[in-house]
Amino acid sequence: MFDSLTFLVEKLSLLSNFKLFEFKWTDRQRNEAGCKERTMHSHAPLSLQRGDLLEVPRTLFTHFGIYLGDNKVAHLIPDIMPVLTNDKMIIKTVITNKRLIMGCLYKCATVRVDTLEDFVYGSNILVNHMDRKCKAQQPFPNEEVAERAEQLVGAIPYSLLWNNCEHFVTYCRYGSAKSQQTEMFCECLKSIIQDQRSVFLSVLLGMIYIVCFGLAPSTTLPTTLISFTLWMAG
Repeated sequence: MFDSLTFLVEKLSLLSNFKLFEFKWTDRQRNEAGCKERTMHSHAPLSLQRGDLLEVPRTLFTHFGIYLGDNKVAHLIPDIMPVLTNDKMIIKTVITNKRLIMGCLYKCATVRVDTLEDFVYGSNILVNHMDRKCKAQQPFPNEEVAERAEQLVGAIPYSLLWNNCEHFVTYCRYGSAKSQQTEMFCECLKSIIQDQRSVFLSVLLGMIYIVCFGLAPSTTLPTTLISFTLWMAG
């Protein structure tokens, strides 16, 4: 069952190629912001300071972490492996996208310290990009940021929308846990609900459902309630 569910979610994660939740920055804008972007295989050295906020793309979303120095990164990341085994050596291995997705579905996550290479997972990396997007909030001194991250290492309640890796880093760096990815998702969901075409789509899907499975309370009730809710919310 886990394999089938993982396969489905991984196929949906192909939508990440559209980068729906990333801010579109041109090279000129990055240069003006002083934002550093490198790959781990780049010939240019990546200069990092303890307390820097790092961003990398993982599956559908952007993943965040706090650099601790000595090639180590603290980050909040879902992982199914602690549910399946108590072997610390296995748990400490790099978290693949499959482990991440299953941990997200199971709501099992920890703040853990990994090497920079394992955190980056072969992707591009942005350094302190968030500072440009959070102009109203001044970041703490870098040493305080790193210490706040180190204090949270260990198991932690996880929610994809309300307590994710972005909440973790914004709490450590700015003192308040926020997620612009969550805000963008909620705005997108709000626009879908307010679009009256969603009502007609729900009715159409409901009619198809009724035709396929027959006229019964289990088919008509969801169709009626969903369509009525969307109509009233629109």
